Amino acid sequence: MAAPILITADEVNCLIHAYFQDSGFQHSAFSLRMEGRLDHSHHLKKHIPRGELVELLSKALLYKEVEAHWKGDSLANNCKTSFSLLEPHVCSLDPVASTPMAAPTTTPATVGHSLRVNGDVGTKRKSNTPSTEDGRAEKRPRKDQEEDVSRITPPPPEPRDVKPAAVSQQISPESATAKKTKQKRPTPPRDGTDPNAIRLLQAHKSEVFVAAWNPSTPGQLVSGSRDAVVNFWNIPDVPHADLPVTQTQVQPSITLSDLATASQADLTSLDWNHDGSLVAIGSYDSILRICTAAGKLYLSDNRHKGPIFAGKFSRSGQWLVTASLDGSSCVWDVDNRRVHRHYRIHEGCCLDVDWLDESTFASCGADRLVHILSLNGTKPIQTLKGHEGELNSIKCNTSRTRLASCSDDGTARIWNITDIHNQKTMAAPVVLEGHRQCITSVDWCPNMAADTNELLATASFDMTARLWDTKTGDCLKVFSDHLKHVYALSFSPDGLQLATGGGDGSLHIYDVKGKKKQWSWFSGEKSGVFEIDWRKWGDRCLIALALERRVVAIVDPSKVPALQCVSA
Repeated sequence: MAAPILITADEVNCLIHAYFQDSGFQHSAFSLRMEGRLDHSHHLKKHIPRGELVELLSKALLYKEVEAHWKGDSLANNCKTSFSLLEPHVCSLDPVASTPMAAPTTTPATVGHSLRVNGDVGTKRKSNTPSTEDGRAEKRPRKDQEEDVSRITPPPPEPRDVKPAAVSQQISPESATAKKTKQKRPTPPRDGTDPNAIRLLQAHKSEVFVAAWNPSTPGQLVSGSRDAVVNFWNIPDVPHADLPVTQTQVQPSITLSDLATASQADLTSLDWNHDGSLVAIGSYDSILRICTAAGKLYLSDNRHKGPIFAGKFSRSGQWLVTASLDGSSCVWDVDNRRVHRHYRIHEGCCLDVDWLDESTFASCGADRLVHILSLNGTKPIQTLKGHEGELNSIKCNTSRTRLASCSDDGTARIWNITDIHNQKTMAAPVVLEGHRQCITSVDWCPNMAADTNELLATASFDMTARLWDTKTGDCLKVFSDHLKHVYALSFSPDGLQLATGGGDGSLHIYDVKGKKKQWSWFSGEKSGVFEIDWRKWGDRCLIALALERRVVAIVDPSKVPALQCVSA
């Protein structure tokens, strides 16, 4: 007798939970997780590929088609009526069909990969995001967190990337077209790239949502995954064409695997202080942790009552500000290892924070607002309004004179904060319009010449990244090489190149001035890129990628000939 087919409610709940995260429904995912007591389920720890629920339902439709059309000992193939999950099937046969044609049953190829999410939570599941079919990111990763903070599992789930508002779903014409035409995923060009240009760090047992280079110690990297494991790495400088990649495996110098006791405490953010002596770790378990560069716990505090989506040190390192799902932000006195002030100002979750100067920071959230706050008080000194959807990310330019915000409404806005302490009313922002779905992240181009307009890059669920003139609001270039949501982006330290990563497992690097693609690398199927950190120390430069496939990829641009040529 064949083994019985068993389907438990717990398995179904975990599938739906993963679907909610992939789609950006962070609040729904959180509610199901709590009410279904999924933290006690051994299934929650399992890797559920992005789009798995949709794929299983697609297979169910195929079975229904066979069941409905099997006549005697053959399959009727001239039915013209489509199959639907919710509608009963009534055959409409074509008795004179000269060429038999099967009913247009929806298959995994056309269903599972054509779902689009119109915004829920800020960077949507990059945090549990961090993997899967179409989903980032984004707070889970960024952020992956999003309420579950979403689990960006690459792609997305792929960071299930990170990193709260209701999201609507619809069939994506762009995605469907990509599938129908069977577009090929990019692979590295045969351009003489050194075999050691890309190294894979294989120690994590779950999706890697975050990765951050130490700003002062060359080659030191910290990475965090969905299972609350933090790995510290020291990346050696491998000579050109030295040992093959398989013989240069790097193991973690330090592994912190007992940070959290929860069965799933996705790591959502990592941020080093200016001198690289401390790293702040944000987690889904609501506890802020600060560790030394040697991996020793420096501070641990459970002041927040919801997942922590972001943590940022001030430039001096004296302060750290955090953003949480509980709707609040906290400023921590790092030297004295205590909370300086707790700000409870957002209705709904607080999704991101950034410093304007040593005494002022900005926070944004699901309430569509950006608040400017001072260390000397608890009330906002300014509130920036205008966005029509949840805000996913905010970021100040290098000179701290302008603030960029991005939202589920598909726009980014540039705010002038030069005189933020004295302005009674804020000047109207420059609105960057063009994306067709939520924008998950933004990045300012560094090292701009004084006589040029500053550039900003945006990443979106519409499968594109864009380059903008932040003074005029003009879109200078649409980069449309990704086949799924774009979760992450990062300019090179010199501002000459832009890297983007998405749920399709691809990394693309562009020449900023020439606005053309220079090089691509495909990390693998179901291996979304949740985070990119591009760092330079003296003459040495490395790119770190947090991947859904449970590894960290290290790219050495100096070993890629195509990246050595940029527009003058």
